[in-house]
Amino acid sequence: MLHRSVSSVTKLLVSPTDENDAAEAVAGGADIIDVKDPTAGSLGAAVPELIRRVKKAVGKSIPVSAALGDVPNLPGTVAQAALGASIAGADYVKVGLHGTRNHEDARGILGSVVQTLDEFNRESITVAALYADHNRAGTLDPLDLPSIVQGIGVGVVMLDTAIKDGRNLFDFLSDSEVSEFVLDSKNQDLEVALAGSLNGESFARAARLKPDIIGVRTAALTDGDRNSGRVDSSLVAELKGILKHHSV
Repeated sequence: MLHRSVSSVTKLLVSPTDENDAAEAVAGGADIIDVKDPTAGSLGAAVPELIRRVKKAVGKSIPVSAALGDVPNLPGTVAQAALGASIAGADYVKVGLHGTRNHEDARGILGSVVQTLDEFNRESITVAALYADHNRAGTLDPLDLPSIVQGIGVGVVMLDTAIKDGRNLFDFLSDSEVSEFVLDSKNQDLEVALAGSLNGESFARAARLKPDIIGVRTAALTDGDRNSGRVDSSLVAELKGILKHHSV
């Protein structure tokens, strides 16, 4: 079972394209490797075979997360996806709450995932994600996420962006709003992950707010092409350096 780290250094999550990219990310110092299909959406789901290959490539010491997709309001479908990702080797399963329109439905989706993993004796941690650009995406207010997940058994709450058009997390939420989200979540003993096209100054802004995890893809790529770019270990190392600089 993965437990909350006592380290004050924010962990770096990197989303590679394949197992070779994953090895490059680990070489640069990535703490968590995230498996997703960027062509299938913000949190697009990859096939289970890719999760298995990435887990084998990085070894047991590096946690692997897997996106289940920007999921619809179909609890059974999402629960089956979570179980499949867990069996394939995911230590974290990320649920993008895209199709839910109220808190009750969101809790139903997350509850189905947590319950299914528990019933099948899986130790994968459930990550609940909402989108900073919720007004244009038509999704729930992400700042409500800590209250939505209360008492369900979710381990991590995550802020991301739904539409990948170059705008980042802080184009939709202020530093004070994100900071309050981080503090509220940690007060509930939840780990906090920040993502959403973070690069350069926006990455540093996120680091200053001291979440548990910051997730990137484009910032770690040689050509900055989210869909087809390749991970560069030197860029990953630079991001790790920023996180260490902002640690206490």
